[in-house]
Parts: sequence; C-alpha cells; structure tokens
Amino acid sequence: MKIGVVGLGLIGGSMAKAIKETKEYIVYGYDIDESTMLAAKLTEAIDEPLSEENLTDCDIVIVSLYPGATVNYIINNADKFKKDCLVFDCSGVKRAVCDKIIPIANEHGFTFIGGHPMAGTQFWGFGSSRASLFKGASMILTPCGIQDISILDKAKRFFESIGFGDTTFATPDEHDRIIAFTSQLAHVVSSAYVKSPQATFRKGFSAGSYKDMTRVAKLNDKMWTELFLENSDYLADEIDTLINNLQQYRDALVSGNSEDLSALLREGKDAKKQVG
Repeated sequence: MKIGVVGLGLIGGSMAKAIKETKEYIVYGYDIDESTMLAAKLTEAIDEPLSEENLTDCDIVIVSLYPGATVNYIINNADKFKKDCLVFDCSGVKRAVCDKIIPIANEHGFTFIGGHPMAGTQFWGFGSSRASLFKGASMILTPCGIQDISILDKAKRFFESIGFGDTTFATPDEHDRIIAFTSQLAHVVSSAYVKSPQATFRKGFSAGSYKDMTRVAKLNDKMWTELFLENSDYLADEIDTLINNLQQYRDALVSGNSEDLSALLREGKDAKKQVG
C-alpha cells in the first residue's frame, strides 16, 4: 500500500515516521521547506518525495497542513486522487475543512474523512516529530455521512496499525464544539495566565502547577490563530463561561465570603471527579 503525507511538521512528520516504522507501507512525503524534505529523506521518514506523478498511485493521502492550506491542496489536486483513495486531513478544526471538501470529494469520486489526532507537544516542526507520538492516542474521524462500514473499518484499522489506541467518530460540528473546550480553551488560558507580571518573579516559587498551566503557552501562534478564528463561535462561548466562573470566585474573595468560596472550590473538585 502506498501512502502520501503532505506537510512534514510535528504531526505529518510523526505520521510518516510511524507509518514507516510498521514496514508495511511505501511512504511518499512532501513539504514546502526543502531542508525538511532533505531531513525526511536522510532519516528515512519517507521513501520518496510525493510528486504529481506518484500522488495518483497513493491508496491513502494524509494532509497535515493548516486548515486553509489543507482545503487549497485538496481542491487543487482533486483530479489526481484515485477513485478508491482515502484522503484524510489532520486539522484541529473540522467544519471549516469538511464543509468545503465533501462536495469536491463527491464530485471527483475519492473518499474524504476528516481527521484530528489527539496528540502533540508544545514544540513543532519535523525536528520535533517522532514515530511514537501517537502511541495509545485517540484519533478523531469525521466521516461526514459515509455509510459504508468497510471504509470506516479500513480507516480505523489503518490508524491503529500506526499506534493509535482508539478511534472516536464524530460529526464536524460535534468535534468543533467539544475541542473548543478540551484543547483550544486550554491554550487561551495558558497564554493569558503567563502574561501576569508576577511570572517574572516565579523562579524559586514555582512547581508543578505553574508548569502545567504554562506548558502550552509555548505555541505556534500562526497555526493557533487560524484554528481559533475558524472555531470562534464555540471558543468564544467557552471563554464567556470561564469568565463567568472566574467572576464568581473573584466576588467571593472580594467580599470575604468563605462559605461561597469553599462551595465554589468544592464544586470544582466534584466536577473533576466526575469527568476524570
């Protein structure tokens, strides 16, 4: 089976390495950066560069670019995918990609399934990629109306073969609504939290809590700006909820109301117990 990987950053590079590690597939890869292409070839993350010629031979194509670039790539190459080719993306938002690509896939006869690997680090680029990145992780797939169970099973088995622990199926809207809370809000909070003037005095006064809260503040601002804006409705709602919750804590502090503060903290503790 021949696999094409477009975009060899942290996620795409890790995909290529994980696929190659199985020794079951031929991997073609492409990245706009020439030094990344050279590194991918030298480290044997890919067998050959992905070209217009061998793209037509690929059984699976994984597009690991920013949402807008993902849409452009698939549209521009829609006539080059085989009729039975499975095309996945790895974008952190799904409505902005699926809504534009599904009509294109239907028109040209290839199968598109939205994807979002639930794995990553605060670092990016091919140099940070590793074959083990997806070990035990969840792969979210948004089939967008695909009814053929054999296709979904093929997708599930493929991602499990490269290390994913489980596969979660969702609609694009469901994905974006939940991911606004589980991922995007956490990055916003971390970015805002570390801007406190007190952060400059943290040496000798910080431990695990500080590290946990600030880890994802070291982000790829260009990528996350696009992800946030493409999911602005759901993310803004989550920020409003957080602001409302924080206001309750502030009011209890300013008024010196120990009962209210204790109740708020207890509610948070109980909520954590329930969700894990």
